[in-house]
Amino acid sequence: MKSILKPALVVLLGSSSTALAAGSAETGGLSWMVILFLVFGGLILVFQLIPGFMLFYSMLKGFFSASAKDAVPAAGSEGDRKS
Repeated sequence: MKSILKPALVVLLGSSSTALAAGSAETGGLSWMVILFLVFGGLILVFQLIPGFMLFYSMLKGFFSASAKDAVPAAGSEGDRKS
């Protein structure tokens, strides 16, 4: 049985290699699934950029806004303690 199995496997793999290597006309373009995947990835990037820009804007606003003198001290800080 083993003597029949090895040649059969060689014939099967040898004949299928040319079929697997052959290209068709459809390999040149993008399918709808690839386009949908790229659009989905683009939407993820856009929706991640919106909160990123909002955080960046608030960071810049904090840097260039009122100084530390105008800030209200936090509860329990040293300025609130009475000795």
